[in-house]
Amino acid sequence: MPDQAKGLLITFFGVLFVVPDSLFVRLIEADAITVAFWRLLLAGSLSGLYLFVTRGTAPFRAVLATGRYGVIFMIGVGSSGVLFVLAVSLTSVANVVFIIASLPVFAALFSRVFLAEPFSLRMLLTLAAVAPGLAVIAYGSGQTANASLAGDMLALGVSALFAAGLTAARKVRNVSMVPGVSMAYVAAALLIWPFAAPFSMPVSQSGLVLGHAAVILISSVLISIGPRYITSAEVGLLVLLESVLAPVLVWIVIGENPGSYALLGGAIVIGALFVSNLVLLRRAGRT
Repeated sequence: MPDQAKGLLITFFGVLFVVPDSLFVRLIEADAITVAFWRLLLAGSLSGLYLFVTRGTAPFRAVLATGRYGVIFMIGVGSSGVLFVLAVSLTSVANVVFIIASLPVFAALFSRVFLAEPFSLRMLLTLAAVAPGLAVIAYGSGQTANASLAGDMLALGVSALFAAGLTAARKVRNVSMVPGVSMAYVAAALLIWPFAAPFSMPVSQSGLVLGHAAVILISSVLISIGPRYITSAEVGLLVLLESVLAPVLVWIVIGENPGSYALLGGAIVIGALFVSNLVLLRRAGRT
C-alpha cells in the first residue's frame, strides 16, 4: 500500500475513534471532574505502559530532555484534557467541537508570536472567516437551552492550550511527543484527584469508563502515526470529520439538538478551515 494511502487510512480510523469521545462524557453518570480523572488516568497509564514495555524509558527521557518545550507541551495537553470534559458538561457538544476546530488558528497565532513565523494570506483570510463563526456560536449559547457561554469559554481554552502545546512541540520536532501525552494525562489525573470522587462511580458505569478510555487510547495512537505518511493539510481535512460527526452522533443517540446558531456558526468555522486546508493541500500537490 502506498504511504499516502496508508496515512490517510490510519488517520481516518483515528478520527472515527475519537468521534464518540463527547458522547461517552454525556453517558457516564458521574460529575465532570471524576469523568476527567478516569479518562486521563486510564488512557495515559495504558499508553505509557505500552511504550514502556515496547521501548523502555528512552522515549520518556527524550521528552523530558526537551526542557521547557516538553513541559509546555504536557501542560497544554493535560489541562486541555481536563477542560474538554468540563466544557462538554456545561455546553452543547456541537458548541464544543466547533469551537475546538479553531485550533489551527490559535496555532498560527502562537507560531507568529513565539516562533516569529509570518502570517500567510491564507491564514489571515481563515482567521477573518473563523472569528464570525465563533461569535455566532457564542451568541447562540444565550438562546439555546443546552448551551452556555461558560462552557464555550472552556472549549476556547481547550483550543488555545492544545495549540500552545503543539507550538512548543514544533520547536523540538525531532522528538516524538507521544510519551509526553501519556505523562501529561497521568499528571493531570493526579492533580485533579483531590477534587474528584473516583470510587463513588457505580460499578455499572465501568464498561462505559473503559470504553471511553479505549477510544481515546486508540485514536491517540492512530492520529500520532498517520501524519508520518501524509501532510498536515491532509490531516487537517480528516480531523474536521470529528467536528461534523460528533454532534450528529450525540443528536442521534441522546437527542441533543445543537440549535440553529451552533449549526450556522459551526458551518462557518468548518467551511473556512476546510477551504483553507484544501488550498494548502493543492499547493503542496503542485510543489
